[in-house]
Amino acid sequence: MPKPFRRLTHDQSVFLHALLGGLPAVGVSMAFLWGGEITPKTQWTLTLLIGLTWVGFAVSVRSKVSRPLQTMANLLSALREGDFSVRARGARRDEPLGDVLAEINLLGNVLKEQRLGALEATALLRTVMEEIDVAIFAFDASATLRLVNRAGQELLAQPAERILGRVGSEVGLADCLVGDAERVLGTVTFPGASRGRWGMRRTQFREGGLPHHLVVIADLSQPLRDEELKAWQRLVRVLGHELNNSLAPIKSIAGSLGILLKREKRAPDWEQDLQGGLEIIETRADGLARFMQAYARLAKLPAPVLSPCSVPGLIHRIVGLEQRFPIVVTGGPNLMLPCDEAQIEQALINLSKNAVEAVLEQSTSETERPPGVRIGWSKVGAGLEILIEDDGPGIAETNNLFVPFFTTKPEGSGIGLVLCRQIIENHGGSLQLHDRGAARGCIAKVTLPLSAAS
Repeated sequence: MPKPFRRLTHDQSVFLHALLGGLPAVGVSMAFLWGGEITPKTQWTLTLLIGLTWVGFAVSVRSKVSRPLQTMANLLSALREGDFSVRARGARRDEPLGDVLAEINLLGNVLKEQRLGALEATALLRTVMEEIDVAIFAFDASATLRLVNRAGQELLAQPAERILGRVGSEVGLADCLVGDAERVLGTVTFPGASRGRWGMRRTQFREGGLPHHLVVIADLSQPLRDEELKAWQRLVRVLGHELNNSLAPIKSIAGSLGILLKREKRAPDWEQDLQGGLEIIETRADGLARFMQAYARLAKLPAPVLSPCSVPGLIHRIVGLEQRFPIVVTGGPNLMLPCDEAQIEQALINLSKNAVEAVLEQSTSETERPPGVRIGWSKVGAGLEILIEDDGPGIAETNNLFVPFFTTKPEGSGIGLVLCRQIIENHGGSLQLHDRGAARGCIAKVTLPLSAAS
């Protein structure tokens, strides 16, 4: 079986072409040399001289071509290995070879600057990660731990040298690599931390074309305690304000009545003063009782029990309950909403009641057309959107809309909007109130999911 033809290398091809280039001249020289009347000694001497010169120049041409290529190969190999200190000599712009060498030198400078920038960025990233007080873990596609910061080492109570290269189950983080990407881990215990509530977030990134997972674990105990303290402080401030508003006049009137009864000589109408004072005390005590009942109602709101509810029927039923002012139903699609019908109805009643009261406060003489209240609904994505729009004076105080017990109404309890928002958020929805912008009035937007949360 014949051997396969082996292709000549570049330097061999150059050498062969150099020989072929000189072959015609050598052939003619040999013909004249051996065809003339020259002594054999001279013929052999000249033949040897011509042959050696011919082959020598061919070798020189081969070297002139191959050596610069080998130099460029060595330079590129050094760049590939990350050695940017090697530079080519003779990199002049006035010849093709020097131009190529100059470009390689410039490439080395660019790669050196990029490598330096990457190293500085990596160093900065590691420094930032070390200073972050939340635990950060990076896992590769096989769930092997590849990166951990100082907080992560403290959380697991092990140095990086002992946990890097181990799978998530071996370091106690297997649950963080499955399930919801963002959730509260609940009350768990890590080796390097006390028992508490932990928040976890998992994101995915790619390195080398393979998926990796970045897991961030933060202790929620202290933020929850801080928020709990703030909530108690707000509650105590509101309760104290309401109690002082009722107890201060009760104390003042009771003191005045006590002084009145201690007098030996009383005024003729002292019984009327006594009766009026007692009536004020009764009124204030009754207001304080109503306030405490409102607080208990807000604090003891039960969890919603979901069942299918017709949205058109719900809206028309709410509109029919309002007798003080007609509410215009702008309509919407026939939808079924999974909800606690009694709670959602109560929330919408409160919102429509606020809209009607805002319109009743608005004088028709101040508007170009008679004020009104409109309610409609539509399907937006996978949710239901209910809009209650009024032509009233708008929202006077936006910062305290949802502050419990804050109210601008003389007879208001300050829990209506808070209760509405809590009911709607318990159903997985949201409540937004804002002015209509160019026109007078307010819009209450209720968003609720059309499918029950799993």
